Amino acid sequence: LGFNELTGNIPPEIGDLENLQYLRLWSNQLTGGIPSEIYNMISLIDLSLQDNQLVDVLSPQISNLINLQYLFLWGNFIYGEIPPEIGNLTDLTYMILSENLLYGEIPSEIGNLINLEYLQLGWNSLTGHIPLEIGNLTNLRELILISNSFTGEIPSGIGNMESLIFLVLGGNNFSGSIPSEISNLINLEEFNLWG
Repeated sequence: LGFNELTGNIPPEIGDLENLQYLRLWSNQLTGGIPSEIYNMISLIDLSLQDNQLVDVLSPQISNLINLQYLFLWGNFIYGEIPPEIGNLTDLTYMILSENLLYGEIPSEIGNLINLEYLQLGWNSLTGHIPLEIGNLTNLRELILISNSFTGEIPSGIGNMESLIFLVLGGNNFSGSIPSEISNLINLEEFNLWG
């Protein structure tokens, strides 16, 4: 149902679709929150709610969606912290949470997402250091953290991500030197530190 002009709230009754694998409601004008019933849809592989006007926190209940591979929530008004329970979603390959109102630190549990290929958290209000555990994400192809308020050094573990093509860290408050391990990223096509 993407690319329509749907309005109003997502009905909680959608949670009754216990065998649903793909819930794609992107690019509409949906408002309200993410019904808690969605987090009981354990067959979901793809949760695509991006580019709407949803206002909600990213609930710790998301850890129930153990088969989830695609999480697209960018372009909404998702606020609060990224829950550490996100680390239970070990089948995730895409986690796109850009252009929201997220704050706080990236939880260290993100290092559990060893199948992740695309991690985009840009244009939020995230703070703190990038957790060292991010170096566990050796299948990552895109790491987009642009336009947040991260501080500290760029972790050397990024050098473990030999599949990385896009590394975009600009618009933050990093300090220290560029880690020499960046030279391990032989597939890198864009390394962006502007700002």
